[in-house]
Amino acid sequence: MGRAAFTRLVAEALDTIPEEFGRHLANVAVVVEDAPSPALLRDMGLDPRRDTLYGLYQGVPLPERTGDPPALPDRIVVYAAPLLRDCRTVRTLKREIRTTVVHELAHAFGLDDRAIRRHGY
Repeated sequence: MGRAAFTRLVAEALDTIPEEFGRHLANVAVVVEDAPSPALLRDMGLDPRRDTLYGLYQGVPLPERTGDPPALPDRIVVYAAPLLRDCRTVRTLKREIRTTVVHELAHAFGLDDRAIRRHGY
């Protein structure tokens, strides 16, 4: 699958986010990159030889923000290569992209990994 088709799947996943949540994410940019760098994985305490990421939230979660909006938008990165490698069908890929997007959006709302997993993401 090419980058344009993958990016469309990410956009479709974003379109499924309820408006009540989406309106709070005006300062969040969602981008597609190939794969997390080995240095990023090591910085996160992961082993690049066996670990990877499907997505990453970079920014200040909403509950931690002060009154002033951040100068730069927060970012959600969706990593195409690991998702394409691990998902054997388009249906599975769509589901995993949506799960990844929701997971990273939950970080923007201040949830940690444990709370996100409790909600199934």
